[in-house]
Amino acid sequence: EVQLVESGGGLVQAGGSLRLSCTASGITFDDFSIRWFRQAPGKEREDVSCLSRSDGKIHYADSVKGRFTISSDNAKNTAYLQMNGLKPEDTAVYHCALALYCSGPRSYWGQGTQVTVSS
Repeated sequence: EVQLVESGGGLVQAGGSLRLSCTASGITFDDFSIRWFRQAPGKEREDVSCLSRSDGKIHYADSVKGRFTISSDNAKNTAYLQMNGLKPEDTAVYHCALALYCSGPRSYWGQGTQVTVSS
């Protein structure tokens, strides 16, 4: 059974930092591109970042560019999202997902971790 478990969320003041982790089991992690997306109440789901396995490129949403950094440790089957300079509008549930391609559908995703940024 494939499982993705996110952790590292919490409550932080604006300007603060958090590091989210996503650990996968039951799957060969480095066969997939890694995506982070977020869902805030009343808002559409937003793709935050993607690390492409096919070409090694990294993509960021304009809203987080320069503040967030995606990375992965294949030996640990874990992906990370380092979030700096957090803003109240970053408040959301953050999910990681595995996909064959950054532009393709998500194959697997986790339950998410809540990030709340206070002003």
